[in-house]
Formats: sequence, structure tokens, C-alpha cells
Amino acid sequence: MGSGFEAKLSFEDSKVVEFDDKHVSLMDHGSPNHGCSHYKRGCKIRAPCCNEIFDCRHCHNDAKNAMEIDPRDQHDIPRHDIQKVICSLCNTEQDVQQNCINCGVCMGKYFCAQCKFFDDDVSKNQYHCDECGICRTGGKENFFHCKTCGCCYSKMMKDSHRCVERAMHHNCPVCFEFLFDTLRDITVLPCGHTIHLDCVKEMEKHYRYSCPVCSKSICDMTKLWRKTRSRGIQKIASTPMPAIYQNKLVWILCNDCAGKLSCPVFTLLPTNARAASPTIPDKHEADQLIHAHQRWLR
Repeated sequence: MGSGFEAKLSFEDSKVVEFDDKHVSLMDHGSPNHGCSHYKRGCKIRAPCCNEIFDCRHCHNDAKNAMEIDPRDQHDIPRHDIQKVICSLCNTEQDVQQNCINCGVCMGKYFCAQCKFFDDDVSKNQYHCDECGICRTGGKENFFHCKTCGCCYSKMMKDSHRCVERAMHHNCPVCFEFLFDTLRDITVLPCGHTIHLDCVKEMEKHYRYSCPVCSKSICDMTKLWRKTRSRGIQKIASTPMPAIYQNKLVWILCNDCAGKLSCPVFTLLPTNARAASPTIPDKHEADQLIHAHQRWLR
């Protein structure tokens, strides 16, 4: 049956192949002409922006944003504007719909008319989120839409995540890929910022444990800070500052709690702190600065 079916597909009159069951797809018959590296499906799309045919929107975006393409011609496909698809079995071009109007093959076991999206791999548990405006994977029963963050999160995070306005409507701070509709796994850091999971793992390989956006710690660093602090005190004691810098103070900011404090100038800053940028001090801070300055002049 399989070999005979494939032989029939190679004929020019393959249009005579008909499917009585609306759920029968090319995947069920093991057809080699079945989608791309992104999705398994029984159709191609005609891009409304450039009128060219591609296996899916990601194939279009990869081709049209390649380095060899003139930057002025680079663009992404407006997914919701797709109007025409081409059946991979009989090559019939038609309006977007789940079953081919000519041969009847199911072009995608999962089909979303709003996103113009087809996929035969229903093990992903796809669902359409009306508030996101796109289809997502993982099962609708396992996710909720956070209106502040503007995206879907696991229900396990519903009462614990920190909201950040439009949290995923930006590029990953490491690889700069747009996060909202990425195909890669995303994680939410304790600070509320989002990032690709594999990018976080790559950061950890290079001993980077702070958010690339706000510099807050991405995990509990208390034990490490204690060790670093004890070692830092020894290093500071062994590397005295030049006389001109001794007894001078500098304002620093804690990246985790945003606390501001002054400390003597030394060659090492606390693990998760940075020198404060110049700001207009309030009266209390001004008095402290004047007092410190008077000490420096002594």
C-alpha cells in the first residue's frame, strides 16, 4: 500500500488521488514531501509580501533575512495576512483551509484559521491564545495569559512570577532573537525578565549569574557571596591603595536590592554591586558627601 501510494504520487495525474477521511494526512502515508525542518505539514504557503512560495513562515524569514540579502529588502512575513496555500500532494493553490479542495488530503492535523497555521505533529499540544494572538504549544490547560507581561506562562508561575510590562515583546538579551514567537524554550528569571533557556545555560558555563538586563542575580548567591567576601577582605588587605586614594569613599549600588551605600575605595567591588553613576544627592546624602570630602582633605 505504501509503495503503491508513493508511485501514484509521482504521476502527473496524481490529482485523481482522493481521501474520504478528512483526517488523513501525508504523514499517515509516509510521504517524503512532507513539510520542512520547522513543521510537518501537507502544504506550502505563498508569502503575501513577496509573492514567493515557502514551506513555512520560518523558512521565508530565514531566506529573506540572510546575510547575503540587501538590508533594504530584508523582511518578515506577516503571518496573519497569508491568503493562499499550495497542497504538497496535488500542487493545487487555494485559499487557506485544512483540507485540500482538490484531492481532499488533510494539510495539517492541527489547523488554526486565525494564524493560518498547519502542523501534523499534534504531540506538541498546540493551542491558540486569543490574547497573544498566536498559537502556542504545551496545552492550553497548562498555561495562563498574564495581561501585564503580555504573554502565556506556566500555571505553576501564576502566583509567584514577577510581572514586567510586555516581558517577551523584545529580543533575547544574549542572542537578540525576538522572544515572543521564538521556537526555542524560554525561561523567566527571578527579576521577571525573559531569556532563552539555552542562553542561560551558556551564561552559566561562563560563570555569569546575573540578568543581562538589570544585573540582578538569577539564583540564590548568598553562600557564594560569603566565600567571596572573606576572600575579598584578604585580597584587599594584601593590596593597599596608593596614599592618594586611602580613606576615600565611593558610592555603590546593590544590583539585587537597589540599596546605596558608601565604602572605602579598593581594587575589588562587592560581587553584585557597581559604582553608582553620578546623581543629584538629597540633603542627607549631600551632608555625608561633604563630611567625607572633609575627611579626604585631612
